[in-house]
Amino acid sequence: MVITEIFKSIQGEGTRAGLPCIFIRLTGCNLRCKWCDTEYAFHGGTRQSVDKVVAQADQLAGEGSTRVPLVEITGGEPLIQPETPALAEKLLAAGYTVMIETSGERFIGCLPREVIKIVDVKCPDSGERDTFNSENLNALSREDEVKLVIASRRDYEFAREFTLKHQLADRVRQVLFSPVSPDPAGRWPGLSARELTEWMLSDSLPVRLSLQIHKFVWDPAMKGV
Repeated sequence: MVITEIFKSIQGEGTRAGLPCIFIRLTGCNLRCKWCDTEYAFHGGTRQSVDKVVAQADQLAGEGSTRVPLVEITGGEPLIQPETPALAEKLLAAGYTVMIETSGERFIGCLPREVIKIVDVKCPDSGERDTFNSENLNALSREDEVKLVIASRRDYEFAREFTLKHQLADRVRQVLFSPVSPDPAGRWPGLSARELTEWMLSDSLPVRLSLQIHKFVWDPAMKGV
């Protein structure tokens, strides 16, 4: 496998936000979302065996009553690496709760059923609209989450219609609406969390506001957090 970084932090998004978590960031992505905040994971990285990756996660997680039980496989796009399902299997066998964050373009059915899938649906302003693999709708479980990252009113209306059309709230543990964070380099303005919240409340949507809380704790431009 090609690995960009392995680190311990807090889970920044979704229903497990704030919990300690071991992150395994894989290298490479086949999409180019305009607001991507992990472009450094597109290239480079170091080649490692699955066993070595698990050993590094174990070292960071610790032992006994203070062991961190949560691991997230992320990227980049982790499902472009063929070893990813095997990595998930080994982490599950080691007793971890395993999450994977994926763009939604690759089929999630290749993963063990026990893996918690955080599946993105790309909105229009991302530049990657219509990349969602529709087969993923039937591969979702009640433990999974669907995330839509929203940069504008156009994005919001797309996310609202997609959520309602496909009855996402009945398919998964949670539907997450996440406002695009402002870019530190000024390449995009971001969307106010308050504005997105007001839209959600006005439409009484069965979704959760999801903020990237790690960016409130650390500098948003930092790696490895």
